[in-house]
Amino acid sequence: MKETRRDFLKKTGGCALGMVTLATQMQHLGTMSAIAQRTLDNSGEGGENYRALVVLFFSGGNDGNNTVIPNHSDPSISNYQTYFNVRNTQGLALPQSSLLPISVPRLNNLTYGLHPSLGPGVNGAINNGIHELYGMGKLAVVTNVGTLVRPLTKAQFQNSAFQKPYQLFSHSDQVTQSQTSISNAQAFTGWGGRMSDNMTAVFNPSGLIPMVTSIAGAQIFTAGQTTLPMAIADANTGLGSVLNPAGFGNPPAGANLARLNAFNAIRMQDLSSNYIAAASHITDLAMQANAALQTSQEVTVTFPTTGIGRQLKQVARLIKKRLDLNTNRQIFYVQIGGFDHHTDELTGQVNLLGQFSQAMRSFYDELVVQGVENDVTTFTLSDFCRTLTPSGNGSSVGSDHAWGNHMFVMGGSVAGGDFYGSLRPDGTGTYFPTLTLGGPDDTDSGSAPRGRWIPTTSVDQYASVFARWYGLPQDTATLHTVFPNLTNFPGSFSQLGFLS
Repeated sequence: MKETRRDFLKKTGGCALGMVTLATQMQHLGTMSAIAQRTLDNSGEGGENYRALVVLFFSGGNDGNNTVIPNHSDPSISNYQTYFNVRNTQGLALPQSSLLPISVPRLNNLTYGLHPSLGPGVNGAINNGIHELYGMGKLAVVTNVGTLVRPLTKAQFQNSAFQKPYQLFSHSDQVTQSQTSISNAQAFTGWGGRMSDNMTAVFNPSGLIPMVTSIAGAQIFTAGQTTLPMAIADANTGLGSVLNPAGFGNPPAGANLARLNAFNAIRMQDLSSNYIAAASHITDLAMQANAALQTSQEVTVTFPTTGIGRQLKQVARLIKKRLDLNTNRQIFYVQIGGFDHHTDELTGQVNLLGQFSQAMRSFYDELVVQGVENDVTTFTLSDFCRTLTPSGNGSSVGSDHAWGNHMFVMGGSVAGGDFYGSLRPDGTGTYFPTLTLGGPDDTDSGSAPRGRWIPTTSVDQYASVFARWYGLPQDTATLHTVFPNLTNFPGSFSQLGFLS
């Protein structure tokens, strides 16, 4: 029986669009139409005005209390002994001698400590880790960050009349709120995607790939109203294969080449249909990007072969191809999972934080080789922190879901070697949480407080600093579109000046 055009498209369209991994969130026809209307030209991008953001998500809720630890004895604020007294009885406290010391100028030069896995002495270490970057001024810590609708004191938290993020301490809800920056309503777009919505036409008008790329599958962070994010495999797949047409052979030859040519001819028909025109132009972009990716120069620095190492290596490859891809702004999403340590936290964090630190350092060193270390900023996000009080005892000890957490920011434009955050509302002039069970920063009171810190810096504030550095217009309308609740947090930039 003679094959109809519809049958042919059913069979080959899926193959061709399989190459368009950027179409992982293609549910909006408006998105496709916007791509279809883009003018394709050869204007140069990716030059002196290039900037990129890389968000690294700690999936499961990293325990910030064992990641950044007071290492001093100042009795006026939480010190190592405060931390030790709560965590040691059940075996969750890290020995003070094992901490990697750091000085904090903005906190009166007090000494804090990083988890020992953030330095060079971990299994399989190939570099000195990110602890050294803190001393070099290329790494900063932003303290007590979390999902908020508006600033919240303990008294307000315990008053049901004050609005709080919905479904606190729930993994899925707090992941969504961290990635959308919206904690008072359901959201279906992420702040990375909304930034792309507002900036692609200005900065990447002829980009061959979307502004937003995930190396960790489809994520709400990358979704926008008009943004069509790209999702590709990690460095185990070469760039020359990530957008290859599926089902036509590589390279196409013989009957496969004939089928590919026939498919391309069919795509040029019925372009009066918005859907067909948009799909055709999306495929055009993917094919052009695929052609540009066929020749690439491998990165110079050795990356660890861990999952997060392979993800960051793939990001580094794409950054190295920015000129050929006509991209002047890029946002990347990578992820490391397994931080839901209700048990076995001590060994789990050693492994995961070691992987994170080694991959981050390789990534930074590669950016230096490429000469773009000042143009790329990498930062962490997580579901939430974990309770200061341990769960369980001995070698299997862990901790439970909590709230405010500490984040890392890395890059040549970072005012590193210091801590940042919003000042605590008690007038003490600090922004590191008080590690006192039932204290002013703990959500809990009564006989069994757990040490769940009320954030003093919202995700909105934290994210808006990256957006400003990235070039997002600072008019009220644009800021409200990307960060609807930012107006609830005045003074964000003056307090969180960790990027220049």
